[in-house]
Amino acid sequence: MSIPIQLRRLPHAEGLALPAYATDGAAGMDLIAAVTDPVTIGSGQRALIPTGLCIALPPGYELQVRPRSGLALRHGIVLPNSPGTIDEDYRGEIGVIVLNTGDAPFVVERGARIAQAVLAPVVRASWVEVESLDTTARAAGGFGSTGR
Repeated sequence: MSIPIQLRRLPHAEGLALPAYATDGAAGMDLIAAVTDPVTIGSGQRALIPTGLCIALPPGYELQVRPRSGLALRHGIVLPNSPGTIDEDYRGEIGVIVLNTGDAPFVVERGARIAQAVLAPVVRASWVEVESLDTTARAAGGFGSTGR
């Protein structure tokens, strides 16, 4: 199934590929860096990398921005707010916050695949305030309590 997403390319993304699935079974589409000059991210530093794309998601969907496993493994490049959420009503440029946890500077070149985007349905919640909750075997145990 394919869900159409309206997309506007900004001038600094001219000539770059649109987000695309690398394989038929891929869940995420690669997001491309629309930097005009290379951006060097030092060890322990972060940068906002532009994609040059604005989108209009259909109602009931979000676009999740996630890290690329190869960048994480080889260079220590992660997305500190992962997954980032692009809401259905956001119309600004998609930017990717990139954090270098590696020991060497990392250079983001124009056209580099910096993240992946996954389209996901959104289920909205409503709160129901109650006096007590049902009991479970876990109860209030958390933060590693099931691993003991």
